[in-house]
Amino acid sequence: MAVLMALISASLAGSGLLASDRADAENDADSAAVRTLGLRRELFVDDFLLDAVQDAQLRLHHPVPREVAIEHGEPWEGNTCAYHTVFQDQDRYRMYYRGAHFDEHAKRSAHEEWYCYAESSDGIHWVKPHLGLFEFNGSKANNIVWAGIGAHNLAPFKDQNPDCPSASRYKAVGGNREGLHAFHSEDGIHWSLMSDGPVITQGAFDSLNLAFWDTIRQRYVAFFRDFRNGVRDIKTCTSEDFLHWTEPQWLEYPDAPAEHLYTNAITAYFRAPHIFVGFPKRFVPDRNPQQHVHGGVSDGLFMTSRDGKVFHRWHEAWVRPGLQPERWVNRNNLAAWGVVRTAGTLPHTPDELSIYSTENYYRGTAVRLRRFTLRMDGFVSLHASAAGGEAVSPLLVFGPQPDGYDLELVLNMSTSAAGSVRCEFQNAEGQPLPGFALDDCDVVYGDRIEHVVTWHGNPSVGKLAGRPVRIRWVLHDADVYSLQFRPGRTD
Repeated sequence: MAVLMALISASLAGSGLLASDRADAENDADSAAVRTLGLRRELFVDDFLLDAVQDAQLRLHHPVPREVAIEHGEPWEGNTCAYHTVFQDQDRYRMYYRGAHFDEHAKRSAHEEWYCYAESSDGIHWVKPHLGLFEFNGSKANNIVWAGIGAHNLAPFKDQNPDCPSASRYKAVGGNREGLHAFHSEDGIHWSLMSDGPVITQGAFDSLNLAFWDTIRQRYVAFFRDFRNGVRDIKTCTSEDFLHWTEPQWLEYPDAPAEHLYTNAITAYFRAPHIFVGFPKRFVPDRNPQQHVHGGVSDGLFMTSRDGKVFHRWHEAWVRPGLQPERWVNRNNLAAWGVVRTAGTLPHTPDELSIYSTENYYRGTAVRLRRFTLRMDGFVSLHASAAGGEAVSPLLVFGPQPDGYDLELVLNMSTSAAGSVRCEFQNAEGQPLPGFALDDCDVVYGDRIEHVVTWHGNPSVGKLAGRPVRIRWVLHDADVYSLQFRPGRTD
């Protein structure tokens, strides 16, 4: 298995597409353009895998609300706790968040802002360790890890840069209107500044501003708040050393309206790290159904990018406020930064994705962070109803076929009991390739994260590696979420 993972990782790093994703995105309408897949997993989150579609569609899937992961009712926390970041760190899940409280009667903050820490062994049950680092009301029996500059919106991450020194294995950005400061830590608990002044200064920054190591492009990338024509929006820049950053650029959202994007929650999806996924909080300032002193309502959006600059943003909400009235108050429904793997919620089901979203902001005494779940790769699917539909890809090249291994096509898919998925390989002219025609394909049905497609019982597609081919999909009451050409068994 280690050998197979190394082969797939090499494909991720070496695929020619990754360096030219933006150019490919701009040429999507050109059906003659060849997409290079390598051996990486591809998701149906955009039209990258689609050239022609008939009676089928890309369908956005919504995460399912689960239990309250953590409630911020400690005296140093409160009803304006926010800006959570969550990531898995080997056998531990780490969570960081702002401790803050707003006194509704006095109309002011009740205490200083702090940054707090919680951890979990499963991403579901969380504890707040007493760390003994900072004093609150005469006691250090609390989970505060940082105070002072940056305590409004510290955003930690574990640095995946292979050249990162152990003393800076954990990094963060945080700051205020003067700019974002760089922080580092050896253990994720004890933090210090990396420089005297801010390292990014062109922005507004009154939000959850993010940075992390891009494992595919081998650089640090930051996403942060600014205002464009009076509307909250997102800028990005990159760095080789986390201290010196390029000139910020606005993100682009072709065909999406100008909307207030209060946060961005952009991360590289860990199962397909060449794809950025983002969960911005959309803010609608002129609505106030609860007649709160602070107006506005929010929901969660979904967007993706293949270059970190041009994003496909769905106008449809990914997370609605729902039936809880407290979620219809300003600054609720704020997604934490991070998508993590957790155990399946239902018995006998595979691992799933967990994301986290705030509720009860400004209400009562404590913000709650609720966990939401989604199937692996389950953001968007190629979908057709029971009546049936089909799609054809642009020309694709996959592989190469590793020595000593064959290649097989693996799908993340779901059908009804009567539904089905079939696929065929075609040449550039759209003619079926011998042995891989639709009638040769064994009917795929069921609900699996990994299903190997076969043609007359044979999964081998290695002889097609390196050749430009099209894939034709025919679906009935079915969804296909992702695909991967993967080293498999040999004859």
